[in-house]
Amino acid sequence: MRYFMDPFGCAKNQVDAETMLALLNDAGWIPSDDPGGADLIIVNSCGFIETAKQESINAVLAWKKQYPEKKIILAGCLTECCRAELKESLGEADGFLGCSDLDRIVKKADELFGTYYEKPDTVIRAGYRPLLSFPGSAYVKISEGCNNRCSFCTIPQIRGPLRCRSIPDIIRECKDLLTRGIKELCLIGQDLASFTQENPGQKNAMRISALAVLLEEIALLSGDFWVRLLYMHPDHFPLDILDLIVKDSRFLPYFDIPFQHASGRLLSLMGRSGDKTNYLRLLDTIRTRLPDAAIRSTFLTGFPGETEEDFAMLLNFQEQARFDWLGVFTWSREEGTAAYSMKHRISKKIAARRKILIEERQIPITEENMNRFVGRNMDILIEEEVKESGLWLGRLFCQAPEVDGATVIHGDGVITDNFPQGLLKLGGIIRGTVLARAGFDLEAGLCKLIPPDRLS
Repeated sequence: MRYFMDPFGCAKNQVDAETMLALLNDAGWIPSDDPGGADLIIVNSCGFIETAKQESINAVLAWKKQYPEKKIILAGCLTECCRAELKESLGEADGFLGCSDLDRIVKKADELFGTYYEKPDTVIRAGYRPLLSFPGSAYVKISEGCNNRCSFCTIPQIRGPLRCRSIPDIIRECKDLLTRGIKELCLIGQDLASFTQENPGQKNAMRISALAVLLEEIALLSGDFWVRLLYMHPDHFPLDILDLIVKDSRFLPYFDIPFQHASGRLLSLMGRSGDKTNYLRLLDTIRTRLPDAAIRSTFLTGFPGETEEDFAMLLNFQEQARFDWLGVFTWSREEGTAAYSMKHRISKKIAARRKILIEERQIPITEENMNRFVGRNMDILIEEEVKESGLWLGRLFCQAPEVDGATVIHGDGVITDNFPQGLLKLGGIIRGTVLARAGFDLEAGLCKLIPPDRLS
């Protein structure tokens, strides 16, 4: 039997999809890149905001319309939060699995087809799951759920309270991935800054954060690889990790910090304790310790009660913060969140206009920030070859997977006899010279001053 996976949502969802792939493959199912050749289609859904929910539902409807004879399972966050409602209203789906019971994917698939999984239940080692990332990169989920309880966020009711993996278990997965040739380990969770351990040990007794302890253990691993940290709440950012990043260049000076807003009053309504002054101080601390730091953030506009003065403060914060990358969302009224019943809601038209204004103002900031890399020799992770063009696509440390710009590598005209093109391989890291900026993207050529044995 063959299956096709249609994944939606964030990197955490991607790891869930990869886990389902591993379980199905272990049970003898065969993955298919073509939904037309599959017996089963799995839509791994996102349930974070209304538009994401509708996108996942539309996928089920579209697949059933195109392939009415195939079985379809709606899995993931959307099912977790709306299972009863979906079973009543979405007859196009033949089965439902929430993100809390994805380990039942094989049993659910067997039920739909009247087959039986004869092997006993197995535990798939996390580091050996199939990867949906571009070559050379993998996500390592170090925690699940969240305790922050931001008033606009559905994650705690979908994913549950914070549960952290043990450090030895995470290190085992990192080792497995490195053995497979992975060059970039992207640590993810709803909030890496909340990472904790039940038995903190002596280092934590000395007030060293659990995240810093984890990074110290990763630093003991041998080899040339990158470690990228994603999603850290600004109100409890662990400053002690900065020293580790300074000492070990494998830890990338890249930070994804969703500030959301700058108005202390509005942030308090969001369930946060920060304000513009504290957030600018945090950014200054990071950049003082790591002058080359690349920082991504997220803004939420149109939240109930957001006045023109609040929005003006947010624009001023954007100008002062000078983020390398910035994503903007308008508030979505989600049932079950504390903000659902808040008064003084902002019209969708005003919220959309504010979103567009922030995005327009960010364009010159990002372009100016990317200019600082032009003329520099830097490591590039190669992800894709553009066939018959002599071009390759990759990323620098300042470019996170999928969400930021890319680096276009010019292979022709710069490769000498000492640099055969065969050394350019997907998932490898090469040394290149950044030649120019093109919009948000960068252009690079191979650095001729680096000996061939440095290319990997």
